[in-house]
Amino acid sequence: MSLTPSDISRIADLARLELAPTERGRMLTQLNGFFDLVQKMRAVDTTGIEPLAHPFETIRDLPLRLRDDIVSEPNNRAANQRSAPAVEGGLFLVPKVIE
Repeated sequence: MSLTPSDISRIADLARLELAPTERGRMLTQLNGFFDLVQKMRAVDTTGIEPLAHPFETIRDLPLRLRDDIVSEPNNRAANQRSAPAVEGGLFLVPKVIE
């Protein structure tokens, strides 16, 4: 997949970005470079390779230094929701924005 200058203009317009012509050219080069990298990664045969849940799984003898999962802050839900316009059952109520 390769982007064109008109694609960059369209993306910038959708993102509400104002890009100078030199910036558009730089963005075109960078995005096309990203897509080239994705194509190279797709070309690698990964048949029979199990996905990793975490990259440290490959280093079995390295101990992970994880902190204990303990509560360190008090429950301030009521105080935090005091300024909200609408709350129900401990949840913030917001207006529906997608039909």
